[in-house]
Amino acid sequence: MPSTNTGSIVVHHLADSRSQRILWLLEELELPYEIKRYERTPEGRAPKELFHVHPLGKSPVITDGEVTLAESGAIVQYIITKYGQDKVKVPEAGYIDDLYYSHYAEGSFQEHLVRKRIFNSLAVNAKDEKDKETFQNLIKTLVDPELETHAKLIEAHLANSPSEWFAGGPTPTSADYLLGFSLEILVNRAPQYVGPKIQAYVRNFEARPAYKRGIEKGGEYAYLLSSA
Repeated sequence: MPSTNTGSIVVHHLADSRSQRILWLLEELELPYEIKRYERTPEGRAPKELFHVHPLGKSPVITDGEVTLAESGAIVQYIITKYGQDKVKVPEAGYIDDLYYSHYAEGSFQEHLVRKRIFNSLAVNAKDEKDKETFQNLIKTLVDPELETHAKLIEAHLANSPSEWFAGGPTPTSADYLLGFSLEILVNRAPQYVGPKIQAYVRNFEARPAYKRGIEKGGEYAYLLSSA
């Protein structure tokens, strides 16, 4: 597991995972940090070494001194609160949007993307044609309609935002760091539901120098817009 030793915060970074959110945030805040990179198993799961960091064995996890913290939303909130309040400015009018979309990313949206991946995998690996058809029907009747509904919600919000960010301010906020990863996956797994505002949003944040530095330091990443 190669490391980039540059500071006190340690990001336990799993390839192609939510931890890419944390690298982007840290780069935007110009904070020193260290990456400990973990590779997925041949089955696509997190390696057992992550259980030595946190009991759930998942990523992202950060350590900051005596603090060990998991969950993307908690990590983003912790870093912004402790280190980023002078750089992450949520406009007063955008407070509710930032609050809502920060929780929405994992609370409502991400689960449908995960189901899409699971059912796709089951369909591809099904040995029986009837089982394959069952999983494909589950995607068609249960997963895709939800993704379409969520994509319309996000597209409409971005169309009405006074800026290019979810809270309507001049810079990304918590909602962007959390939803960006999910929207990259949407572009990759369900491009038929991606409108022009979502497409432009993903292209915009992926073009930011801080985001590019996070990708460079984090290593190979499957969900870039150019990979879709």
